[in-house]
Amino acid sequence: MEYEVKAKKLTSDELRQSYLDFFADKGHKIVPSSSLVPHGDPTLLLTSAGMVQFKPYFTGAKEPPCARLTSCQKCFRTTDINLVGDSRHLTFFEMLGNFSIGDYFKKEAIAWAWEFVTERLALPKERLWITIYLDDDEAFNYWKEIGIPEEKILRFGDEDNFWGPAGDSGPCGPCTEIHYDMGEEFGCGRDDCGPNCECGRFCEIWNLVFTQYNQDIHGERTPLRKPNIDTGMGLERTLAAIQGKGSPYETDSFSPLVEYVCRLSGKKYGEAADTDRAIRIVAEHGRGIAFLVADGVLPANGGRGYVLRRILRRASVFGRRLGLDSPFLADFAEVVIDQMMHVYPELSDNHDLIMQVVGAEENRFAATIEAGLAQVEELMADAIDRKRSYLEGGDVFRLYDTYGFPLELTSEIAREKGISVDMEGFDSAMEEQRERARAAMKLGSGADDYMPLSAMKNGIVATEFTGYEKDVCRSRVFDIRVAGQRATTASQGDDIGIILTKTPFYAEMGGQVGDTGEIRGKGGRVVVANVTKSSSDVIVHRGSVIEGNILNGDEVEARIDLSRRLDIARNHTSTHLLQAVLREVLGAHVQQRGSLVDSEKLRFDFSQMQPLSQSEIREIQRKVNEIIRRNLEVAAKVISYDEAMSEGATALFEEKYGNMVRVIEIGQPSISRELCGGTHVKSTGELGIFLVVSASSIGTGLYRIEAVTGRGAELMMERRFSDLAVIAGDVEVPLEEAASRVRALMDDLEKERRRSLLLERELSGRIAELLIEQAEDVDGAKLLLVEVPPLTPPVLREMGDVLRNKLGSSVIVLVVAQDGRPGFLSMVTQDLVGKGIHAGDLIKQMTRVTGGGGGGKASMAQGGGRDLSRVGEALKLARGIVMERLSSR
Repeated sequence: MEYEVKAKKLTSDELRQSYLDFFADKGHKIVPSSSLVPHGDPTLLLTSAGMVQFKPYFTGAKEPPCARLTSCQKCFRTTDINLVGDSRHLTFFEMLGNFSIGDYFKKEAIAWAWEFVTERLALPKERLWITIYLDDDEAFNYWKEIGIPEEKILRFGDEDNFWGPAGDSGPCGPCTEIHYDMGEEFGCGRDDCGPNCECGRFCEIWNLVFTQYNQDIHGERTPLRKPNIDTGMGLERTLAAIQGKGSPYETDSFSPLVEYVCRLSGKKYGEAADTDRAIRIVAEHGRGIAFLVADGVLPANGGRGYVLRRILRRASVFGRRLGLDSPFLADFAEVVIDQMMHVYPELSDNHDLIMQVVGAEENRFAATIEAGLAQVEELMADAIDRKRSYLEGGDVFRLYDTYGFPLELTSEIAREKGISVDMEGFDSAMEEQRERARAAMKLGSGADDYMPLSAMKNGIVATEFTGYEKDVCRSRVFDIRVAGQRATTASQGDDIGIILTKTPFYAEMGGQVGDTGEIRGKGGRVVVANVTKSSSDVIVHRGSVIEGNILNGDEVEARIDLSRRLDIARNHTSTHLLQAVLREVLGAHVQQRGSLVDSEKLRFDFSQMQPLSQSEIREIQRKVNEIIRRNLEVAAKVISYDEAMSEGATALFEEKYGNMVRVIEIGQPSISRELCGGTHVKSTGELGIFLVVSASSIGTGLYRIEAVTGRGAELMMERRFSDLAVIAGDVEVPLEEAASRVRALMDDLEKERRRSLLLERELSGRIAELLIEQAEDVDGAKLLLVEVPPLTPPVLREMGDVLRNKLGSSVIVLVVAQDGRPGFLSMVTQDLVGKGIHAGDLIKQMTRVTGGGGGGKASMAQGGGRDLSRVGEALKLARGIVMERLSSR
């Protein structure tokens, strides 16, 4: 729907540039959009506002390049996913913003906003309304000063006009908004219709946030040293206002995408509400998908990856409602890239990655979508038949678990029929599966079982860890468990769990295994085999008393196996180097998805869609070893979480961190900076050498590299050189010529294999000619059950085909002896299959007699046995079955 407006008819590109130029003229530095993946901020799922990249400036943790900044920021809000499809809501959008870092405040922000919308955009003043926070009289007076009538300045509470932090913590404060009246034809008709009415007549185009506070992760607010300005103007909404459109989907930001969907599906936009909704969902989600992947988000079952997976599958489902039954989203992404890459070059830079990720994920979903949709329809039909207004949670979970059908999508489809989902039942089924997984994987350390009542009563809930500085320390036995039971003493031979007041032993966590070593007291000695930590930071040493007795309260010496600790430290530091190099070589999309660090090797799982080439693996290994040779310092420091984030430290999104964190930094300037509680070497030169052992895919979008360093790398090289020397000796050439000699031998072997196959086929043809004469005629059908010379399975099948073609209506059973065991092949022509003779059944019966197994189709089956001496009995049985079936025709 269009309406008359006197504003300047700018395009999206012109509006974006006009905004940035306007604030550049006001002394603002233009800053490029940051990634949709917030850098170093695991509290935030995706970038949802323009101020996210400026958060360290607002909190004072980092100096800004300029006190006045402006940007056009890519944003993504997951709260609106289910609402996308109406004429207003978007998940991905562009946010124009101007920011003051302790410079100007409310007066200038309000004046410049009014100047831009009324002079630069020429929006009619009579259509503009203002909202402010309940008690913000200062903002009220500034709006009055520039000529806004009091009746057009409305006050609202926290829900509408107080802006919380982007994530769990950060700057916040009251806000004022500019709303655009799109006209009565867009409204609800109520007398009290106005800004913030749900009908959509009044469109919020600009939000000016007066950030006066910083909110911590506990919700506590403290005044900022200097108040700041954080504004956000939605480009798509503002574009609709100045272009006189009733919806962002009708502006030039979306019209090429909408037109493409219409062209692809043969549908027309604006003719049917359901069709329009599906078109908008495909266009909006398709745009968001391309931007998410370009910024390194890959499909997953949790976190950002699940957001991508969810909108991709939602777009795929609604595409099918438009008749798009074949995968189409990769082609759609191509359109998005062509349209937007001049503004966001990361789209073209990551073109191949986007194509591959979108194509692979859509094809994966396409394999189950029909069955999934059918199941949803069945569940809804069953609910209606039973006069039930909801779907059983357990059924919905099975749909999610079996077909990868997102819960939200099932809920949305059901809601269209007025049916809800039993969320309690779904959550219960999900938790049951998690419990089964936990039990199967034995993830629990059991350390909480060792939490002594005395410790809780005395308020001692954590073991002092001295292992960053020391490999041995004096301590005291605080608690002992023998066979899981509290004890005051443990004797030689007892398997125990022991808690010390302080310890140098690192407890298993963060992917790093626990230390081993010894605990010695005046009367006994304990060998520690593993160390775990409880949820209350109590460190439990598990091991065996190998000498004397250990008593509760004993003064002891705790000593770790230092050589093993150093092996682990080398491998742990290498994972940090590996991650940094992977991001350099493969791209910023690489994110850690798991790790294991022990004394023998390191294992690193990361997000990656494309297989790694051998040249990429060599480059990764080479770059890590270059860093090792530079002997860079590996430094650890404990600083505030906010300070670590402002310095750009890498953190795991799923991890929860306290106010103070430990940062491992490699090199100056830093090549790696990560939040990490593990043990590390002092300099990269201590790693010696880094060798990749294997690199392989472990699932969709997941790759795993295993590697060795230090002593493990030395051992691997020794073994490989030793093996190579043996091979060189066997093929009688010098070591450096072994590889080429082996390749030559393999070529010769392949030639001989092909020659052997030709001879075998020639032999099988001659045997087949002889066997034709042995076929028995039974009521017009040929019966051939014989033993034949040893043939490879492919040649045996070819012989069976030849015999079946030449014999016509026939039942054929061929038996070969391979390595002292019988192998069976059965073939039945279609006319006799129709008479009840089944090749698979014959094979099952014969292999059962010979102690093996097998099966197959009615016309052809194979199997094998163990007892060669019973082949005659098996053939006799098969002949009897066939004769019985033929005689009963």
